[in-house]
Amino acid sequence: MKKLIALLLALSMVACLFAGCSKDNAETTTEAPKADATTTAAPDASDDTAAPAAEGQVYYLNFKPEADAAWQELAAKYTELTGVPVKVVTAASGTYSETLTAEMAKDSAPTLFQCGNKSGLDTWQEYCLPLDGTDFLNEMTTEDFNIKGEDGKTYCAGYCYEAFGIIVNKALLEKAGHSIDEITSFDTLKAVAEDITARKDELGFAAFTSAGLDGSSSWRFSGHLANMPLYYEFRDDGITEKPKTIKGTYLDNYKNVWDLYINNATCEPSELAAKTGDESEAEFGEGKAVFYQNGTWEFSNLTAADKFAMNPDDLAMIPIYTGVDGEEKEGLACGTENCWAVNSKASAEDQKATLDFLKWVVTSEEGTTMMATEFGPIPFKNAKESDNVFFNDANKLMSEGKYTVTWAFNYTPNVDAWRQGVVDALLAYSTGSGDWAAVQTAFVDGWATQYQLENG
Repeated sequence: MKKLIALLLALSMVACLFAGCSKDNAETTTEAPKADATTTAAPDASDDTAAPAAEGQVYYLNFKPEADAAWQELAAKYTELTGVPVKVVTAASGTYSETLTAEMAKDSAPTLFQCGNKSGLDTWQEYCLPLDGTDFLNEMTTEDFNIKGEDGKTYCAGYCYEAFGIIVNKALLEKAGHSIDEITSFDTLKAVAEDITARKDELGFAAFTSAGLDGSSSWRFSGHLANMPLYYEFRDDGITEKPKTIKGTYLDNYKNVWDLYINNATCEPSELAAKTGDESEAEFGEGKAVFYQNGTWEFSNLTAADKFAMNPDDLAMIPIYTGVDGEEKEGLACGTENCWAVNSKASAEDQKATLDFLKWVVTSEEGTTMMATEFGPIPFKNAKESDNVFFNDANKLMSEGKYTVTWAFNYTPNVDAWRQGVVDALLAYSTGSGDWAAVQTAFVDGWATQYQLENG
């Protein structure tokens, strides 16, 4: 009898021991990784319904402090749906690079991080998982914002962007007897603009706002407009990094649109030196011009009730047409440094969990709503429309298969000095004290000079 009691006691102790181990393991696998920041969980599913819990976990090192609360909430929702732990850590403003370096040195490094340009990829490529063929990347509508390595593989996915082009007041355009559908090339834009100019006094408005060359406005032309000839030259020549020299192949096209701007505007070319960015914005916002070159960021200023209170339904953005062959298929000039990279050093389980989370972010109701609210347009199939109609125009052109004019001006050497040389030459040309040859010299020779000064 004593032996039987002893045996029963032993079996009872073993059962308790296993129960304790089972409890400890359960706590370990459901708990988010320990970290010095708020932890939120993210999903592995592609819809809003609960998905099977993955074995891995997600650690996202976010670089936009203003979006921290949104990411934390979204991550919590994903964890609620799937049980997958997601930790969101947000670097303090201006410290992302240092924070990333420090976090990558830890055993529990980020599984998802930002790598926004080619130089960033040069630094972090060893830690970037090739994304080609993943379910997440297959949701993208364009590869134009992605960063590829020299091997042609996609290592960083551009998940949101900004765009610039020619902003149009459709109501004024229709008042002038024209439709936005007429404008599909430089020739058609020129015909409409010159017709408006011919009837300027009768209509009470001009075709273009002032192309001011004051410092508050000139960046639109030495940066954004200059992007047009740079983009086409780099596209033709396969340029994928900052070149030592440029040829100026498309400077005649740059001249085309510059002449159109200054000869069909609210002011005379002789007044451009003093015209500011605020004046140009006000000319458009107050209905004094049909066309205004600027970017998606202008939407809030133009529509704000306490500013110009323009009707969003009257606004649109079209490409900057310059007369290049095939430009009927041109989209807006779009770019970004908002790119995701997945840590190739993470475990296979964590990589899968991270890729599943990303797919959920860009396909689910919760994810696409948050992205539209916080980031505007996202280049994914299930993207929600933004309140910003300029973003919606960009997405529409992409969905129609129009090519994106990427931001070639990001390669500009000694950017401020190079742009100032171009502005000085443009001003001299526009006021009649210089010729176009000087603009070409500032553009091409100035590039080589500034590259040398920058690189020694």
